[in-house]
Amino acid sequence: MSRIGKLPVAVPDKVKVEVGKDRVVVVEGPKGRLQLSLPEGVSVDREGANLAVVRESEQRRHRANHGTARALLSNMITGVTKGFTRQLEIRGVGYRAKVEGQFLDLQLGYSHPVKHPIPTGLEVKVDENTKITINGIDKQEVGQFAAEVRSYRPPEPYKGKGVRYSDEYVRRKAGKSVK
Repeated sequence: MSRIGKLPVAVPDKVKVEVGKDRVVVVEGPKGRLQLSLPEGVSVDREGANLAVVRESEQRRHRANHGTARALLSNMITGVTKGFTRQLEIRGVGYRAKVEGQFLDLQLGYSHPVKHPIPTGLEVKVDENTKITINGIDKQEVGQFAAEVRSYRPPEPYKGKGVRYSDEYVRRKAGKSVK
């Protein structure tokens, strides 16, 4: 039995959950609306103020999808109530960012600015030109956007320059030494 999948998902009062016949779960809350198409072999039962994820059989793929479906449902409920936040830091001389309309304008040491489009449903703020805060209700979308921004200039180990997550530790290497 999946250790994650067997745990019930608590549904707060202000969240509305609908499970359709076509295996689509719609979660509505104060921050927005999300929907999930359940993987095959997994279903959702409502037990009072909780949701229980149940698998149809002990087949390998049904077991694999059991915990995943439960985690996705839990993330959806958290997203529509509290939302998700990811913070990035830019380090390096001349490296900076700003929001221009629906684009994140990044100056990362290239000969040109990098303009990354901001998806609908995400809120991006830049503080002090070097701290980027990404907010949204979909955990996957927030994380994917942060990863795409970080991929333009990942932190390098010699000087520590680049875009990094605020809680990321970059292990530094010693440069060449003269004997």
